[in-house]
Amino acid sequence: MQSVTEIKSLRSQIKAWRQQGLTIAFVPTMGNLHYGHFSLVERAKTLADKVVVSIFVNPMQFGASEDLDSYPRTLTEDKQGLAELETDLVFTPSVDTIYPNGLAAQSYVDVPEISLGYCGGSRPGHFKGVATVVTKLFNMVQPDIACFGEKDYQQLQVIKTMVRDLSMPIEIVGVPTKREASGLAMSSRNGYLSAQEKSTAKVLFNTLNDAVSHLQSGNTEFTQIEEQAKQTLIEHGLKPDYFNIANAQTLRPANQNDKQLVILAAAFLGKVRLIDNMQVTL
Repeated sequence: MQSVTEIKSLRSQIKAWRQQGLTIAFVPTMGNLHYGHFSLVERAKTLADKVVVSIFVNPMQFGASEDLDSYPRTLTEDKQGLAELETDLVFTPSVDTIYPNGLAAQSYVDVPEISLGYCGGSRPGHFKGVATVVTKLFNMVQPDIACFGEKDYQQLQVIKTMVRDLSMPIEIVGVPTKREASGLAMSSRNGYLSAQEKSTAKVLFNTLNDAVSHLQSGNTEFTQIEEQAKQTLIEHGLKPDYFNIANAQTLRPANQNDKQLVILAAAFLGKVRLIDNMQVTL
C-alpha cells in the first residue's frame, strides 16, 4: 500500500494508473476507522481496479462548539487496517495542504435545499464544509467511483446532488450501514460511549424499527409516528434532536403520495450525538 501526503505525489500515481487504462474508486474518511469504513473499502474494491482512501479530519465541517480537537485520530491503526485490506493508496494530507490560505479565504461549495434541516439544521455550515472538502478531494483524486456510507444519509444525498448539479463525472455509491450486535450503527463517536450508554443507545435502532413497522402496516399518520418515537427516546434517557419521516430522494417531509421514504433520526446520549436512519418502501 502506498501512503502519500502531497497532492503532487497523489496526482503522479493517478496519472500512471490512468495511462494503464485502470479505473479508480475513492473512499474519503476522517480516520478512526472501524468496520463500517472498511466495508466501504471492500465495496470499492469490487467496483474498480484501484482503490484510494483519504484520511483527513476536516476542520471546515466542525462548528465552534464541536469536537474537532478531541476527534479521535488513530492514523497508525487506520493504515494497518487499510493495508490488510490491500488498499492501493492512502492519502493523508495536512490542513495546510487542503486549505493553504486558511479557512477564511477558502472558496466553498454550498448545496442548497437538501443541506437544510436535520443535521444541516443542527450543525449550521456543516454541509458546506463537507461539500467543499469532498469537491477538493474529488479534484485531487479524480475517481470514477466514490463510496459513502448510508448511515450519514443526508450527507450521501448532499454529495449525490452536488455531483449531479456540478456535472462531475463520478458515480456515487451508497453502502449499507454496518451495525454492532445490538443494532447500534457503527460510528467513530461510539468510542465516547460507556458500556452502559452503549446498551441504552440501541433504543434508537429499536425505535426506528418500530416506526418502520407502523409504516409498513399502512399507518401514514407521519406526525403521530414521529412524536411517539421521540417520546420513546425520552423515556429511555435519550434527548431527541430530530426524528422525521421524509421523501427518500428530496428529504422533504413525507406526504401521502410518497412511496420511497427514509426515517431520519438523531439523538443525544449524554454528550454523544447519535445519528441513524432506515429506508422504507411502501
